[in-house]
Parts: sequence; structure tokens; C-alpha cells
Amino acid sequence: MGVGFGAVVVNSLGLTQKQELFMYVSQFFHELKSDNITDPFRSFQNSLGHYLKYVGFMWILGLSIIGLPLILLMVFLKGVVVGFTVGFLVNQLQWKGLYFAIVSVLPQNLLVIPAIIIVATAGISFSLHLVQSRFLKRGGALYPRFLVYSALILIMGGIVTIAAALEAFISPTLMKHASATLLKFIIIII
Repeated sequence: MGVGFGAVVVNSLGLTQKQELFMYVSQFFHELKSDNITDPFRSFQNSLGHYLKYVGFMWILGLSIIGLPLILLMVFLKGVVVGFTVGFLVNQLQWKGLYFAIVSVLPQNLLVIPAIIIVATAGISFSLHLVQSRFLKRGGALYPRFLVYSALILIMGGIVTIAAALEAFISPTLMKHASATLLKFIIIII
């Protein structure tokens, strides 16, 4: 639902907003072509930090009853971001934008999105178990479930680490190949 909403938001942008975003994207293509992109290790650290904060925050929300709706909101927002990114690229660059989205957005999100959905499902399950054990006085021991929940979060942390490595080391190479043709297309458009 979030991906669809993100794609719809692209169509609701004004012409000025689309032009500003497009200029930002074209500047990125120029920097990518001239190898003016951030150091891959710094990019890895930034991506890993972002993903681990996201997963960690969802883990913390799963430890409380009030975090349940916020977990769902975080999954929705991740979908909106991905949908907006892909939708904007396709809206502005048509098939070439789809190709660029596939090589730049898809590789890491093939791991990140399932990991976030698994973390969200585990967080919701643990939160519901909390409700059962505290208010309904059933549901069994809490500590073993906490250990399983935390172990699952650690495994998903490993998966998002791999996704951050893909984003930092593999995606830029794929984007360079894709941007060579896109840059010619953008120059024609501008």
C-alpha cells in the first residue's frame, strides 16, 4: 500500500517541484559520471547506520504495546519512499528511469524490504504477546519469546548489513553503467 501511495504522490507534485527534483537527479548523474561520488566505505557506514537505526527502532517499538501502530506506520513509510523513488524516475525518464530504478533501488531493497516486514511481523507478534500476558493473564512466559524476538532482530541486522554492502559497493557500479545512457537522454530533455 505504501509503494502505491508513493507512486501516486509523484503524480500530485507540481511542475516546479518535479523540475527541481529532476535537476537534482541530473546533477547526481553528472557527479556519477565524473566519479565524484562518496567513498564506498563512507556510503556503507551511512547506509548501515540508517538501516540498523530503522530496525533497532522497530525492535524497541515491538517491546511496547503502544509501538504496535508505529511499526505499521514505519513499514508504510518505507513503502512510500520506495514507491516515490521508482515512480519519480519512471515518470521523468520513462523506460530508462525504470532501468535505472532496477539497478539502483532494487538490489538492496530485495533484502531490506523483506527484513523490515519480518521485523515488523515479529514486533507486532511480540507486542500482542505482551498484551496477552499482561492484560489477559495468558500467553506463557515472556522471557523465551523475548530471546527469540531479539535473535530474529540480530539476524535481520545481518541481512541489512549485506544490503548496505550491496548499496555501497555494487549499486554504484551498476548505476555508472546505467547513467552513461541516461545522461545522454537527460541532455536531450533539458
